[in-house]
Amino acid sequence: MMIYRLNLLLFALCVTSQSFAAERPNVLFIAVDDLRPELACYGKQHIHSPNMDRLAKTGTLFERAYCMVPTCGASRASLMTGIRPAPKRFVNYLAWAQKDAPGMTTMNTQFKKNGYHTVSLGKIFHHSKDSAQGWSEPAWRPKGISWYQRPENQELHAKRQKQGRRKRGPAWESADVPDNAYADGVLAEKAIATLQQLKGKEEPFFMAVGFFKPHLPFIAPQKYWDLYDHAKIQLPDNYHVPEGAPGESIHSSGELRAYAGIPAKGRVSDESARNLIHGYYACVSYTDAQIGKLLSELDRLKLTENTIVVLWGDHGWNLGEHTLWCKHSCYETSMQIPLIVRAPGIKGGQRRAALIESIDVYPSLCKLAGLPLPEHLQGQSFAGLMRNPKADWKQAAVGRYRNGDTIRTDKFRFTEYRDPKAKTTSRMLYDHSNDPGENINVSKKQPDTISDLASQLKRLKGRDRKQVKKK
Repeated sequence: MMIYRLNLLLFALCVTSQSFAAERPNVLFIAVDDLRPELACYGKQHIHSPNMDRLAKTGTLFERAYCMVPTCGASRASLMTGIRPAPKRFVNYLAWAQKDAPGMTTMNTQFKKNGYHTVSLGKIFHHSKDSAQGWSEPAWRPKGISWYQRPENQELHAKRQKQGRRKRGPAWESADVPDNAYADGVLAEKAIATLQQLKGKEEPFFMAVGFFKPHLPFIAPQKYWDLYDHAKIQLPDNYHVPEGAPGESIHSSGELRAYAGIPAKGRVSDESARNLIHGYYACVSYTDAQIGKLLSELDRLKLTENTIVVLWGDHGWNLGEHTLWCKHSCYETSMQIPLIVRAPGIKGGQRRAALIESIDVYPSLCKLAGLPLPEHLQGQSFAGLMRNPKADWKQAAVGRYRNGDTIRTDKFRFTEYRDPKAKTTSRMLYDHSNDPGENINVSKKQPDTISDLASQLKRLKGRDRKQVKKK
């Protein structure tokens, strides 16, 4: 009798556990490399992004979200661990979450530990083997796909690769090919097939899909280039160094210099600049189309109502602003990211102007999915903010790049640069109420503001570094 009751109890617990798991929402976690918030849903009507716009109409769009560090490996490791970068943690694009933050439970691991089937497709961490134990199956990326589809570009790329690892083919390409001729089209097909498989599983899923474009080179099928009139492509109004900008704030756009046709130093030609901007736009629309396929399949499989969808960019990107290309700066154009979240039971079509840090994504997804929060997290859940626009929220977003620490408040962006001995070498302050393009450094004109923001920055950095050390 005792054994019978024990078996009955175990059976009841098992059924309850399975029922609870079935009630938990799935998560579709979409990352886009180098995507800045230049989308129609962010007010940039010249961009053709109907599918991301569609997601925004059914979810919550965060108007002022920021990465922690504007380079891919470091940014992704920070977001996936929920920990801020530091001078010796999450430094560059080669950063590993498991090496820079050993012992910290990554987001995918937290979901797996709590009964989710976790899948990584495309680029989520910079290194596909990072946090491998947190995936229910090996991380998958497209293989054997040529960067370029035009034969002359393939030949040029192969020739330059023989000259050195940092030598590459053209910075842009348009080819009359189907979507799956390039990696993101193959990735979308894999993601759709995986969704179909996951629907039949008893446990909920956490499926991460990381699209590669609009990362350089700007290669996309011709039909996406055709969405834009090249003659109407304009260079940015601030295609110049900001007045009074510190030398440390301006870099040489080294990532771009590896590509054929781009000069080793100095300004690119105006026509090259237009081609780069046109190519970036085309790649955004190409990736948007792949996201649309994925969202449509979610609808077709009747998974939409019980799936949290998150769309995020790993950092911003410069399209000539301040003479900069690529990311790697503490300017708004490098730090700001798109972030859209749709969750069951939360009204869609909302916008939030609160200052969001990318480390807030981890605790937010845990809250929305009903998971416990690991103690090491430094971000704050915005789940309550999604439900209530008047909810209490932080007043600043902090980030850094190399020797620069930066803080964004409602009105200002302040950045402080230091030498290896931690001595301040320069500062820049931009008043976004009067200068949203960050064209005039007013740090010497507003000493009281500088003092206040420097204190805030020091306090926030010190608090979080101490927190990680204690845990």
